[in-house]
Amino acid sequence: MRRPLWQTILLYALIAFWCFMVLFPYYWLATTSFKKPLDSLRFPKYIPFHDFQPTTEHWEYLLKVRWDVTWRHFRNSLIAASGSTFLAVLVGAMAGYGLSRFQYYWRALRWRNDNIAFWIISQRFLPPALFVVPFLIAYADLGLIDKHIGLIIAYTMFNIPFAVWIMRDFFDGLPVELEDSARVDGATRWGAFTRIVLPLSAPGVASVAIFSFVFSWNEYLYALMLTNFDAITMPVYIAGQNTQRGVEWWYISALAITAVLPVILVGLLLERFITRGLVAGALKG
Repeated sequence: MRRPLWQTILLYALIAFWCFMVLFPYYWLATTSFKKPLDSLRFPKYIPFHDFQPTTEHWEYLLKVRWDVTWRHFRNSLIAASGSTFLAVLVGAMAGYGLSRFQYYWRALRWRNDNIAFWIISQRFLPPALFVVPFLIAYADLGLIDKHIGLIIAYTMFNIPFAVWIMRDFFDGLPVELEDSARVDGATRWGAFTRIVLPLSAPGVASVAIFSFVFSWNEYLYALMLTNFDAITMPVYIAGQNTQRGVEWWYISALAITAVLPVILVGLLLERFITRGLVAGALKG
């Protein structure tokens, strides 16, 4: 039965309104990065060449005059986010596979797989701010302050609980018979895991990778507390854009666009895996 016309119009109107709400902040950032200081501080101006005359001097300042500084912070974010994402996916996939395919029993607490999985995800119940002081003390003793490896370890610890939980659910949805057939043909447990299970769970791996990368890339508190100069990331660098002349919104907008581009790129590259997972989930019912 066809949907009434008024329902179709209402549906598209809601979609258009939601798209506007989601995309307008990006449009605002883009236009502000090309505005002159006076245009940014006066009455809001939205349309280039009509309300204001665009200029590229802010981008030239960031990408030419201050390129070495911008690239250093961008590289720090890329190293921390990529390293923690790789480790979170690796550990999460192996731990999730173990909880899905093997039966564990901890006699001391009478815990089984479900209890262990719940304990792992419960590590994210408390706010990360509670662990800042212990991290500072431990990192100071280990010499990890202002080190890339320090941020990678911290972000990996926060990403692993979600990675294990998500991958365990994906592995539970895969038929065990596929692995049994591979092992009958001579494959080892590790071979069946890497050649059969992981390719079939690509949507889950993509979801974990996106979640871990976005969290690590946008994280601010630990990047602020655990770095001084060499390992400062983009969120901390952007937050520090406050000069003697006040907050320079035009430079902040250009930096924000630079910071959000890698996240958009990762989402576009992994989109087909996520879409495949949504379709597979819809067909299972």
